[in-house]
Amino acid sequence: MEKTVRIFNSFEEADAADSQARAQMTPQQRVDIFCELRERANADAFKQGFARVYRVLELERS
Repeated sequence: MEKTVRIFNSFEEADAADSQARAQMTPQQRVDIFCELRERANADAFKQGFARVYRVLELERS
């Protein structure tokens, strides 16, 4: 996904442009953005998620 910088005259203009851009995104683009943000926040989150689920399942069984 290409990153661009745009300058707006007001917050309302910027919000309208954001809404329009999101409306034009494909579902795959939305998923890609989500995955990129998740990876930035915590690169090891995917592995940790499985560990948490396993721990919960283990508690339910005991």
